[in-house]
Amino acid sequence: MVDLSLYAYMEEMMSQIPTAFYRYKYHEIAWNSRMTGITGPRGVGKSTMLLQYIAKHRGEGTHLYVSADHIYFTNHKLVDLADDFVKEGGTHLYIDEAHKYKNWSKELKQIYDVHPALHVVFTGSSVLDIQKGEADLSRRALMYHMQGLSFREYLEMFHQLVSPAYTLDDILAHRVSVPGLLHPLPFFREYLARGYYPFSVEDGFELRMNQIITQTIESDISQYADMKASTARKLKQMLAIVSRLAPYKPNMDNLSKEIGASRNSIPDYLIYLEKAGMIGQLRDDTGGMRGLGKVEKVYIDNSNLMTVLAGGNPDIGNLRETFFYNQMRVNNDVIASKESDFVIGNYTFEVGGAKKGKKQIENVPHGIVVKDDIEFGHGMVVPLWQFGFNY
Repeated sequence: MVDLSLYAYMEEMMSQIPTAFYRYKYHEIAWNSRMTGITGPRGVGKSTMLLQYIAKHRGEGTHLYVSADHIYFTNHKLVDLADDFVKEGGTHLYIDEAHKYKNWSKELKQIYDVHPALHVVFTGSSVLDIQKGEADLSRRALMYHMQGLSFREYLEMFHQLVSPAYTLDDILAHRVSVPGLLHPLPFFREYLARGYYPFSVEDGFELRMNQIITQTIESDISQYADMKASTARKLKQMLAIVSRLAPYKPNMDNLSKEIGASRNSIPDYLIYLEKAGMIGQLRDDTGGMRGLGKVEKVYIDNSNLMTVLAGGNPDIGNLRETFFYNQMRVNNDVIASKESDFVIGNYTFEVGGAKKGKKQIENVPHGIVVKDDIEFGHGMVVPLWQFGFNY
């Protein structure tokens, strides 16, 4: 029999869930697949999205939401819960923060194999790798990755200004339109400082951000990579160094000396921070496939994280590039430009302020000047804020 306290916990969690706004990923997920995984950095709304789906579809079958760090699992197994749930007619099982359960991949595989009629959705840290757990789930689970709020989502969630997402071609053709948004720049400044995370309207934003950094490094990455506490401290040091220099051209020798780690470990550390949503690594096109090229620059992952790490005073030029890279990489393969800042497909992008000129890319085919501090664009000049409408 399923412990009634778990149903009570689900009801308590659902009573706190907003239903007026849904993240961009909500409508992309195949919720009724036999097994679905959703990963992403801490604080981007994965748990809320699960509970929103249950609230909307609870009349279709029998649903149970559990969190893998619930005290129930100190002396109960996930597979036993699934067995009892199915015996009682359960059809949809949702497991939040699966990476906090020691044998998550092994037991999820068993649940999938033993209960073919049960639909399982699980969430996990963005460092979670379904191919490197105790059991390979890659042939069983459909995986989705979710990032923080786009500028478009921020306007809808916090200011009730609703607009669709626009393709890159739409943005470059100046088709972005937001009914009711007369002057976007004040909202854009607010978003850059504290609009990427859904919890940003709550008190103690900076404190929560620092907790996310600490928990991501000391818990999520350390657990995934089986790290010692001393190694976690080195990752924190590395993040601090990158935050001061980003966009940073990685120098493995210098980084290894500064944090006291083997040079051979530095690329792995950077990948851990990237997977965890702490940094972004801009690569060139030498790899032939997305994400396999040589790393040209290392960015802090998003503008909010960059602002907090900079003590509230980030370099504005770096902040602009960080925003562009963060927003556009969701739906596009963004690579380093030899002549300018970024390349997406046939387009080369130069990012700067209102006075940014065209000189650097005047001889580059399909060059685009991305300007901050302007409301509207024309021709090859596009406002920076509009690139926040791509998802």
